[in-house]
Amino acid sequence: MECEDWDGLSSDSELLEQDLKDEEEYNYTSNSSSKLQFRKVTSVARWNSRVRMAEVVERKGQLWTTTGIVRSGKLYCSIEETLFLMEIGALLLLSENDESISLETMYQQLAEEKDGCFWELYEVYRYLKLLGYIVGRHGIPWSMKSVKRNTGTVSSEGTSESLEVQSPQDCNSVIERLIKMDLNELKLVFDVYLPNGKFRKSSPGDPSYVLSLIRGQPPSKIETEAIERQCGGIPLKFCLVEHGRVSFYSFGKVELPVLP
Repeated sequence: MECEDWDGLSSDSELLEQDLKDEEEYNYTSNSSSKLQFRKVTSVARWNSRVRMAEVVERKGQLWTTTGIVRSGKLYCSIEETLFLMEIGALLLLSENDESISLETMYQQLAEEKDGCFWELYEVYRYLKLLGYIVGRHGIPWSMKSVKRNTGTVSSEGTSESLEVQSPQDCNSVIERLIKMDLNELKLVFDVYLPNGKFRKSSPGDPSYVLSLIRGQPPSKIETEAIERQCGGIPLKFCLVEHGRVSFYSFGKVELPVLP
């Protein structure tokens, strides 16, 4: 078994300006360091209690190239993305009545574990984002444009499902999968990409790692092999959160010689 704490990796230092003609349509200039800095530019989002995500109504800055999913021309943030952006001062969150929502309120909502996330999972997300990694929910496409370029995507259950551009109900199907997650079940939770100034949601490529969070007892050999088969050949890492410390583990096979 291999145990490691990921250190910050320097992201690509390259000035990049893209004209995205697809759903995302963002202009992005990248000249970032490995660790995110507190932002002077604040975007605005409105929490949608029906879909349990934040709909971005005013986006500013460069973070949106690697944050949020695009559905039917709209940009949505999961609760972990919303919390992280609020913590670094990059997002003002409004209620459906256009009243400001505080961090304390969102922490309480996270504690209810009704939005497909819980505190340990958020700590993993925040840890990786602060190191500069690109992190997305496993099995949830960044945009439907990327799905159109590929005939299918590997879902969190390890099955290949064909996802086509649909009406706004597509966002509902995404959040339904998040809500129905058994948060104590061993499963794939995040796709993790190395820092990359050329990252595009419409063509993200394969992640560098797929993460599974250990919550409770360590996985058995059978469970480990079963979840590895869901990764489609992409490296699997397990993560564990203890007393606020995030650790990552990977398993390898070792052939022992037969003694005479």
